Order: sequence, then structure tokens, then C-alpha cells
Amino acid sequence: MRNHSLAALLLCTLAITACGDKKNTTTAAGDETTEQLPAPAGAAGGVTGMPDRPGPGPVGPPVAEAPEVPVDENGNPLLPEATEENATVAEPTPEDAVAVIRSYYEAINSGDFDRAYALWSDGGRSSGKSPQQFATGFADTTGVSVEMQTPGNVDAAAGSRYIEVPVTITATHRDGSQHRFAGKYVLRRAVVDGATPEQRQWRIASADLGEVAQ
Repeated sequence: MRNHSLAALLLCTLAITACGDKKNTTTAAGDETTEQLPAPAGAAGGVTGMPDRPGPGPVGPPVAEAPEVPVDENGNPLLPEATEENATVAEPTPEDAVAVIRSYYEAINSGDFDRAYALWSDGGRSSGKSPQQFATGFADTTGVSVEMQTPGNVDAAAGSRYIEVPVTITATHRDGSQHRFAGKYVLRRAVVDGATPEQRQWRIASADLGEVAQ
């Protein structure tokens, strides 16, 4: 009887131990309170460490900024040759010399003697008169007409260019009388290095005029 009791007690002990081990090693499905093993924290992107998608910044090498283009007062782009640094002044032509004589008499007829005086070279001093003397010389003249013939060839001299413009002039005086003059104007311009834009333009250097019979 005693042996049977010991055997039964031993079996109960083994059964309790087995149940306890099974409880510790199994987890009920759907048990939300079961603690899970921590997962390793991985970086976003692929295994290379590069981002899955390109970011908002530019892709590829940096793009160089376009150089600033100068514009005129209307906002239109200027070509390099049109900028002040690269601008070149066209060489005055024989036709430009004829235009100076025409402008000279237009100024006289309008009473703008200062402008007419300035069309003589050396600031007007080549006329051989002061500005006042020059204006006084036309005090009795009410109008001047000029006819210009074909200018001569451009002659070269040291640092200068010269050209002759043949003319015929009819001057009308206050008493109504008219006087005709024929001859030529000699115009000069400088070509030396350092000459100003004004000095490079045709200006009257001298006049050789004589009155002719009507």
C-alpha cells in the first residue's frame, strides 16, 4: 500500500513539471500581450545606403550659371560688338566732309553762329577770328546758298587727312543785293593715336573763296 502511494505521488509531480514546461514554451495565438523579440533598426533605402528616390535637389554635376548679358534701356540684349568697350567709330568719308559744309551754311542761315564757328577745326580758331568777330562778319547777310561739287581725293599728311570741297556761294545782303563767290574749302581731321572723337571728324581748316562777276 505504501509503495502504491509513493508511485502515485511521483507521477503527479512529473505531470505538474511537464505542464509547467509546456506553459512556458508555448504562446497562445492572438495573445496581444506576448512580448516579441526586438527587430534590428535598419536604415532607409537599399543595402547600399543610397536613398530609394532622388531628393528634391538637382541630380548630376552642378550647372554653371550663364554670364550676365548687357541690355539697353529697353531691356533688349546687346551683342558684344554693340557694347561701349567694343564699339568702333566708322572712318569719316568724303561725303561726310560735304555734309560738314552743308551743316555750316545751315547754321549760318539759322543764326546759330556758335555752331557754325565750331565746325572750323581747332575749336573754331582756324577761322582766324574770335566767336564775336565771326558772328559780326554775317551781320549784313540775310541768307546764303551753297552749291557743292564733287570733293577731291583724301590727301595724307603726318597725323592728318585733308580733303578739298569745291563750292559756289550766293550771299544775299540786307539791301537785297547778291554776291557770288567761288572756290573751295579744305577740311582736315586727325588720325594720330590719342586723338579725340571730335578731332577725328572732318572740320574746316581753311577757305579759298573769291567773288565772281554776276
